[in-house]
Amino acid sequence: MTTIVNTPPSSNNSGGPTGMIIGLVVLIVLGYFGFVYGLPALQNMQLGAPQINIPEKIDVNINQQK
Repeated sequence: MTTIVNTPPSSNNSGGPTGMIIGLVVLIVLGYFGFVYGLPALQNMQLGAPQINIPEKIDVNINQQK
């Protein structure tokens, strides 16, 4: 007597294109945050040391009225 074994094909439960859609949404959100917060931060960034002006002489005399 012959025994027949039917093995089912391997199932591919990847969920379809869901991973690609989630990845695309994350990429769009990161691009938006980079545009909204990153570009103004780059524009406000100063290169070099700040320039500080110090006067040569400071008048500390206080004129009091009698």
